[in-house]
Amino acid sequence: MELNYRNQRFEKIYGFLDRLENRVNPGVLLLLVALITIIIANSPLHDWYESIWKINLFLGTEQFNFLNHNGHPLTTLQIVNDALMAVFFFSVGLEIKREILVGELSSFRQAILPIIAAFGGMILPVIVFFTVGKFYNFSAEEFKGMAIPMATDIAFSVGVLSLLGKRVPLSLKIFLLALAIVDDIGGIIVIAFFYAQFSTSSLIYLLISALLFGVLMLGNYWRINSKMFYAAIGIIIWYMFLQAGIHPAIAGVLVALSVPACPHLNVKKFTQGLQRELDAIKKTIPTDGNESIVLTNRQVKHLSRVEAASDRVISPLQDFEDNLGNTVNYFIMPIFAFANAGVIFNLKNLDVFSGVALSIMLGLLIGKVTGIFTFTWLAVKFKMARLSSGMTWRNLLGLSLLGGIGFTVALFLAGLSYPLGSDLLNQAKLGLILGSLFSGIIGYFLLRIFLSKK
Repeated sequence: MELNYRNQRFEKIYGFLDRLENRVNPGVLLLLVALITIIIANSPLHDWYESIWKINLFLGTEQFNFLNHNGHPLTTLQIVNDALMAVFFFSVGLEIKREILVGELSSFRQAILPIIAAFGGMILPVIVFFTVGKFYNFSAEEFKGMAIPMATDIAFSVGVLSLLGKRVPLSLKIFLLALAIVDDIGGIIVIAFFYAQFSTSSLIYLLISALLFGVLMLGNYWRINSKMFYAAIGIIIWYMFLQAGIHPAIAGVLVALSVPACPHLNVKKFTQGLQRELDAIKKTIPTDGNESIVLTNRQVKHLSRVEAASDRVISPLQDFEDNLGNTVNYFIMPIFAFANAGVIFNLKNLDVFSGVALSIMLGLLIGKVTGIFTFTWLAVKFKMARLSSGMTWRNLLGLSLLGGIGFTVALFLAGLSYPLGSDLLNQAKLGLILGSLFSGIIGYFLLRIFLSKK
């Protein structure tokens, strides 16, 4: 009875998420959550908002707390940024692997242009941040946020593009998606190499992580398709990365890359077997119409075979990706936005024309569009690639501006760059929100003007 109740509850949750997917754009939902968070952070509820993210969490026994870092219990904010975001990056890793195997990054000819454009979109914002920082004589602490404006938010940018409906050429959508995925890869590399905090004890945790990752790769080689196998070992690797001082989000990406992309059973064999089982079930149905509401043992046997075959025809990678899609878009990302988008407006930080806020805002608004557009133009000029059918230089300009919408990964980098509750972090969030807002609005209206009316 308890099991049936739980199954019904999970079915209701997944049903709700499916209906939400059909009615609400993830980018729009993120925007609404961000606006609500900013309002709360600047209202009498500010103290309550701050307090809910400082609650210590416990999972384990009196001697051992699984939710700890260096002996200190994780707070609710750390659970969001270190645990939930590891699931987010796991889903990003699955998407990256799929795109490399069978998607827009599987062909060098298809991938070269968005890869070059993404490099430009990562390099130029950093240069803009550095230039502004030199002009204002930034300290070493302020320069830590140099990588923040390099990130493009897939949900927001694709959400804005979808507002233009069928006027958007398919080639333009594919270019933006591929660019954003390469951008995510760049962000993951930056987190892995520039935000790690190693210690002597880290080597032990890293060695255990490497051994466990080797077990996952062997599981992939031996075609172990059990999702529980990858999830259980992945959780242990996450814990090891947390203790080693490497952000556990990287563990999510590594585990995703080990998940098998090939199913045990191909579709052709599945359909042939399915037809045989269906034919066998038909023979068990009484011809007089007096069918029992209780299945016979033979019918249950055939249906069990169908169910088992259905699990084997879907690869673990696709299964994980399909099951996590709505959870990430409609739960994890909104929770992350609610926990991290609380910019406090006061007379001191309303001046966005100086400091870290200006560097990030110009990095997104000018660096992104300049980098994406210029590197694309150079690639086409030197005949390294060519624009796809439906793409023009004018709509590419508008699309490059949408690349300046940085939110999820950019906020994540901001939290890694500056101390929690510091004025620098608040400035970074302010620059992010304003830069993303201006980039999205200008990009949308330029595309609305440049795209064909048909």
